[in-house]
Amino acid sequence: MIQVRTANDNDLEAILEIYNDAVLNTTAVYDYEKHTLEMRRQWFRIKEAQGFPVFVAEEGGQVIGFSSIGPWRAWAAYKYSVENSIYVAAGQRGKGIGKLLLEPLIKAAAELDLHTIVAGIDSTNEVSIKLHERFGFKEVGHFAQVGYKFGRWLDLTFMQLVLKTPAQPEEG
Repeated sequence: MIQVRTANDNDLEAILEIYNDAVLNTTAVYDYEKHTLEMRRQWFRIKEAQGFPVFVAEEGGQVIGFSSIGPWRAWAAYKYSVENSIYVAAGQRGKGIGKLLLEPLIKAAAELDLHTIVAGIDSTNEVSIKLHERFGFKEVGHFAQVGYKFGRWLDLTFMQLVLKTPAQPEEG
């Protein structure tokens, strides 16, 4: 049985392995170089300091996927907007794990009084696009040939989910 829970330090090696597989073998990450365990620790500490959740999907004591939200852009006025990330281990894709990992992210974002979640998805990743559509995300942008990986140009689709949050939050 697959369970989703909040990630902890003990999950970082498995998170790193899943992320590095995405870097090396997919267009889910527009990067070329694997991350180190120290980089993942720093990433996790920043998420904790910012108050953003990281979730893991676990089956039989093994982490098989993870998800998180984080700042969409750095300027102050964007503080109610976040970007989501979902990664599933190579041998576990197609089992509905992404759905299990996206749902708590949306709930957490609403509980944090965030207003919108943005997803940047490689345009050929139809599975991820359909997953986001199932949760109410709408395509809001398409950028042609903004990445280059595996000997080809990559297009990026941006999707957005606007949450029911306070209409007039405080500034400052």
